[in-house]
Amino acid sequence: MATKVLFVSFESLPFVKTGGLADVVYALPKAIDKRKFEVRVVMPLLKVIKENHYDRLKYLDHIYVQSGMINEEANIYSCDNEGVEYLFIENDTFFNRDGVYGYDDDAARFSFFNVAVLEMMIKLDYYPDICHEHDYHTGVLPALCKIRYNAIESIRRIKHVFTIHNLAYQGMYDKKVLFDLLAFDYRYYEDGSLRFNDCCNFMKIAIVFADIITTVSRTYAYEIQTPEYGENLEVILQYRHEDLYGIVNGIDTDTFNPSTDKIYRNYTNRTVFDRKVENKRSLQYELGLEDRPDTLLVGMISRLTWQKGLDLFVNALPRILHRDVQVAILGAGESRYEYALRMMEDRYKHKAVYYCGYNEGLAHRMYAGLDMLIMPSLFEPCGISQLIAMRYGTLPMVRETGGLKDTVEPLNEYAKTGRGFSFGPFDQYAFDHVFDYAFDQYYYHQDNWQMLMQNAMTYDVSFKASAKEYENLYQKVLTK
Repeated sequence: MATKVLFVSFESLPFVKTGGLADVVYALPKAIDKRKFEVRVVMPLLKVIKENHYDRLKYLDHIYVQSGMINEEANIYSCDNEGVEYLFIENDTFFNRDGVYGYDDDAARFSFFNVAVLEMMIKLDYYPDICHEHDYHTGVLPALCKIRYNAIESIRRIKHVFTIHNLAYQGMYDKKVLFDLLAFDYRYYEDGSLRFNDCCNFMKIAIVFADIITTVSRTYAYEIQTPEYGENLEVILQYRHEDLYGIVNGIDTDTFNPSTDKIYRNYTNRTVFDRKVENKRSLQYELGLEDRPDTLLVGMISRLTWQKGLDLFVNALPRILHRDVQVAILGAGESRYEYALRMMEDRYKHKAVYYCGYNEGLAHRMYAGLDMLIMPSLFEPCGISQLIAMRYGTLPMVRETGGLKDTVEPLNEYAKTGRGFSFGPFDQYAFDHVFDYAFDQYYYHQDNWQMLMQNAMTYDVSFKASAKEYENLYQKVLTK
């Protein structure tokens, strides 16, 4: 009989996405071996899902959720998406919002969802062997199973794998959340199990109560055990180090496929040198850049935040744009960066362009048309953009941190190996130095550049290897 695994997440493609979490929760269940594992996904039925997918949903049942001061009803729906069953919990009080996160009552919204998942199991008589919780929004579920619902044997025996997608976001709330919304006994706060700096910290609770903890790259698993990256949880993570694993993410290679994608001209690794330049020229035309197919075209597709190394990039732009380089940027975020990029576009017309916001179709065309994608992140748990870029033969220039270090092998001219360019220290000199090196390779060593493109395009960026690692962990956690 197949092992039942329930993914618990606040978002997943194709239903709703705010970041890389949605990509993982969409692609990983599809890649898991269906002969050994029966994977389902449970999510809140958010407003955007109801607006775009309601006709796909099948009503299953109705539940009551009572937890502290929470006293709500909910409907349970399901639908099949590419061979994976998705379960949805509908409650307009908490989920009928225009956005996904960022509300004053997020603590109540997340608490309700965690409890509702367990009430759903009871109502549907569906008890997974493993719950795979994703990020802090689902972090109290292991504790609920082991404390509040432990009288139910089918819930008590569930094993828990918790994945940290970004430790910087932890779900820190007033300690009253533990009692008023989650109805935990005070003694678990008093003995420290549920306490963190006199607060309720969803991430900390997950790290303490999950059977296995994973994060999204081997390097990040090491980094978060240090004071520099541990976000004040490094001691707890050190304590759980034997149960902490780093598994690098992949991407959905059907969605991101230059041979079938809706880009200007499709290509493979065998036709990339002839056809990628056609994508470059078409991108230049679409963005209003000069038609200069031989000019190095670099770009960034990112949230514009300090984490992404925008200070290094913005500071380098005048120096970059005084050379034979074009720049294209897609993203939105902190106003100071948006302002700086608008000023750049105004000063360097037809040489630099900034698209404020996000456009999925344009992002795909940029991956196909850029020569180089820049990701100078201060920290990056895994990163998705560098994987997509390599899939399209666009060389990533990254800082050596987290998943960027694990996936982007830098050029070695002597061994003729590598898939891009990288630098170590987070400082302007290191950034400028590696950019100059990449610039030199593009203009004076095209043989090396084309070798990197071939290596990047043939590198396996799918979830196939990652899924196998998760399958091994699922087998391991069942024996704990």
